[in-house]
Amino acid sequence: MSKAYDPARDGAQMAFDGRMSYTDYLSLDAILSAQKLRTTAHDEMLFIIQHQTSELWMRLALHEIGAARDLLARGEARPAFKMLTRVARIFEQLNGAWDVLRTMTPSEYTRFRDQLGQSSGFQSWQYRLIEYAVGNRNTAMLRPHAHREDLTAALQAELTRPSLYDVAVRQLAQAGFSIPTEVLERDLSQPWQANEVVEAAWRAVYADPEHHWELYELAEKLVDFEEYFRRWRFNHVTTVERVIGFKRGTGGTSGVQYLRRMLEVELFPELWHLRTAL
Repeated sequence: MSKAYDPARDGAQMAFDGRMSYTDYLSLDAILSAQKLRTTAHDEMLFIIQHQTSELWMRLALHEIGAARDLLARGEARPAFKMLTRVARIFEQLNGAWDVLRTMTPSEYTRFRDQLGQSSGFQSWQYRLIEYAVGNRNTAMLRPHAHREDLTAALQAELTRPSLYDVAVRQLAQAGFSIPTEVLERDLSQPWQANEVVEAAWRAVYADPEHHWELYELAEKLVDFEEYFRRWRFNHVTTVERVIGFKRGTGGTSGVQYLRRMLEVELFPELWHLRTAL
C-alpha cells in the first residue's frame, strides 16, 4: 500500500505561525463571516452571497474602468484596451451569477423576502458609480444615497470627471476629427446626448480601420463592454420576473417594469447607430 502524498516533501510550506497564510492575505475571516442570515430559510445564504460577490466584481470593474480612463486620457491606449477587455469579462462573470440565483423559486424567496426591508439592488452605489463612470449620468439617482455623506460625495465627485465615453470622444478630437465645442466642453454632470457629428467621426473610423486602428479597436472594446452590460441588465429582468413576477421591488420600484425601461438606455449610442449607416 503506497504512502499518502506529503506536499512538504516537494517544498510546500506547511507551518504558518507568524507567517502570511492564504486566509490572512485574503482576509477570509472577515469575508466568510459577512453573511448575516436573518431567517432560517435555506436560500437566504444564496441570495446574500450572490449579491456580495456581485459587489466584489463591481469593485474590480471600477478599478479597471478608472485605470483605463486615466490611460486613455494620457494617450496610452494599448494597456487601456487590456483593462477594457477585463471589464467585459467581469460582466460575463456577473451574468453567470444570475444563472445561480435563478435556481431559487418564488416560494423559496418569499420565506425571507420580508426581512430585506427596503433594501434593494437598486440602491447599489457601486453599480451607480459604474454607470456614472462610463457615461450614464442621472443626478436623480443620487437620492437613494443621501443618507450616506461619503457615498454621495463619491458619486458627486464622479460627476465632475469626464466619463469613459467623454475621454473616448476626446480621442477622436485629438486624432484630428472636428468634434463640436459644445460636446468637448459639455456639462459633465448631465447624461450624454447622441450627436450626429460624433457619429460621423466614428463612422469614418469604421470606414477606414487600417488608418484609424487604435480608435477602431477602442470603439470595439466599448461595444464589447456594453454588450455584456446589456446582457447583465436583461438577465436581471428575466431573473426578477421568474422569482417575483410583477410585484413591486423591495426598494419601491415597479420591479420588472422599471428594469425593462433600463434596457432602453444606451451607453455609447453613436457606436451602435453607425452600424445602420455603414
